[in-house]
Amino acid sequence: MTDGTTLLFGLPGVRVERVERLADGTRVVCAITAEETAAACPSCGVFSTSRKGRTTTSPKDIPYGEDRIIMQWTKTRWRCREDYCDRGSFTEAIPQVPAHARTTGRLRTQIGAAVGEAARSVAEVAAAHSVSWPTAHRAFVAHAATVLTEPQPTTVLGIDETRRGKPRWELCAATRRWVRVDPWDTGFVDLAGDQGLLGQREGRTSATVIDWLTERTPEFRAGIEFVAIDPAAVYAAAIRTPDLLPNATLVVDHFHLVKLGNDAVTKVRRRVTWDLRDRRGRKLDPEWANRRRLLRARERLSQKSFAKMWNDIMAEDHSGQILSAWIAKEELRTLLSTVRVGGDPHLTRHRLHRFLAWCIDSQIPELLTLAGTVDTWWPEINSFVRTGITNGRTEGYNRLVKQVKRVGCGFRNRDNSARRIRFHCTRKQRAATQTSC
Repeated sequence: MTDGTTLLFGLPGVRVERVERLADGTRVVCAITAEETAAACPSCGVFSTSRKGRTTTSPKDIPYGEDRIIMQWTKTRWRCREDYCDRGSFTEAIPQVPAHARTTGRLRTQIGAAVGEAARSVAEVAAAHSVSWPTAHRAFVAHAATVLTEPQPTTVLGIDETRRGKPRWELCAATRRWVRVDPWDTGFVDLAGDQGLLGQREGRTSATVIDWLTERTPEFRAGIEFVAIDPAAVYAAAIRTPDLLPNATLVVDHFHLVKLGNDAVTKVRRRVTWDLRDRRGRKLDPEWANRRRLLRARERLSQKSFAKMWNDIMAEDHSGQILSAWIAKEELRTLLSTVRVGGDPHLTRHRLHRFLAWCIDSQIPELLTLAGTVDTWWPEINSFVRTGITNGRTEGYNRLVKQVKRVGCGFRNRDNSARRIRFHCTRKQRAATQTSC
């Protein structure tokens, strides 16, 4: 029968004999071994009955209460009497405290979960549990190894890049010249399932994507039916590599297309301001005062706000270029909204013609560039209109990636960085945690 103190302490394999309190309030838990298998030789597995002596160790355990707890485990040193065994003696060990361990298994589990689940820095968790940074880091590595698995096949793959740090100058070993390095990471996300971030690779080039996909199994590559990207030529070139993804269809995310439309409006507004006033815009200028309304969706503008923007800019910009750019942006949004009605082909062609005709007839350089981009990427844009596949989840994981980097105050080790980021962006229990709150 287990006594109450041992039951409250709750460390499997030991029995609490007594608890002492020191002058500073520290509680000393004196325990002995209660696991019969601890007397088995680690080398030959034969149980020993020859005691050689006793030793006391103090493995660090999880904290409880406000006062400090010290565990003093008194264990037996046994002799191994088997002739064929090279081990002369051994001390008792239990699963929670293996041989030579200075921390209990449940403490390491708690530290690993604190670093991973809550996205806390290793230094912060180590200080909170009164252990060293290497101890806390090893605990997280062991915890992550039980959760992170090899990426499983998915039908929809999302690809996007995130900045790893500030640009820096490095000395090229071949040319002996200083070159500017702009560090980026490319992330691969499961958009069809709950695997989250499948992996990361340094760089944002075609070779980066090709190398990561080549390392996957043929079944993984053959199972990908759609790949969602932003309008990036390097990613598109990688996906179109022969025999790399034989069944994949490229899809361009609509978020980046709307951003291109907003950028075109901003460029036209700034250029017109320079043409009119030979300076940058100021808050007394109507086009600058309405700059946010120009970027807002038409349905999000009240009739009064829309009329104020339209009339103010019309009275100032007699060329009508700013409002023409705004109309082009709204026509692009209308074209992309065809996805809401199932991507009707006839309606899609009609809206595409209306958007391209407006941009071409305006003869505004920024709109001609926007129309050229849409025309170049139209097969991929049309895939979005037909399927409704977006890269929104990938953008959400980019936010989590940046959060992990901020908490860690940067990473010097690429493996540590990739492990922390993927663990935080792969947790299947994230949705359950948010739902329960």
